[in-house]
Amino acid sequence: PSAQDHKRVFDRDQGPNTGGMGAYSPAPIVADPDAAGLRELVFEPVIRELRRRGIEYRGVLYAGLMITHDGPKVLEFNCRFGDPETQAILPRWEGPFARTLLDCANGRLDPTVLRWSADACVCVVLAAGGYPGAYHKGDPIEGLEDAERLEGVVVFHAGTAWREERVVTAGGRVLGVTARAPTIADAIHRAYEAVARIRFHNMHYRRDIGARALQRLGINGTATVKGATPDEQRKS
Repeated sequence: PSAQDHKRVFDRDQGPNTGGMGAYSPAPIVADPDAAGLRELVFEPVIRELRRRGIEYRGVLYAGLMITHDGPKVLEFNCRFGDPETQAILPRWEGPFARTLLDCANGRLDPTVLRWSADACVCVVLAAGGYPGAYHKGDPIEGLEDAERLEGVVVFHAGTAWREERVVTAGGRVLGVTARAPTIADAIHRAYEAVARIRFHNMHYRRDIGARALQRLGINGTATVKGATPDEQRKS
């Protein structure tokens, strides 16, 4: 399934690029009928060429695409799951996850187990203040259990550590707060409701994850904090 991430550190795509400040799936820019066409245009030629070279590829083939007026353009391929797109994709997987990966590795994958929910999923990255520049480590994180009590919410750990019987920050991108819901608007609302329950010193996150999806779908409303400047958005 498709997903779209947000590379810039501040709202409205301001500031330097990062590893990703959040993502949503599916991405409305790629309509469902386009999926088969993208597979035939982008992925199958790669698999055919690998096979021609005697390479039996087993694993993840992740393509970073730019959708243009002239069609999709391939920016990169990765033989791994993408980050943070994966945090928005995998919660929509309804099949046996570990068994599917094992069967793929052993060359006996049953395509019928690859079932995806029609629900939407949104991931909001909580970063340390200063990221992607210099940032502080070792700050206690509060509210993790409270956030995960919300239905459909899971908090993925990225830059964290366990010290003195508590979870502390240990990286630039600290957490991926992810919510699954029937619609993209519901998933955005639920993700930010979970974000509001988490706290650590100088916690920073974008307030407009998924706004482009809402705009493309013609839905009024956005998660953006209106009127906030990039400097004001550095802190929660």
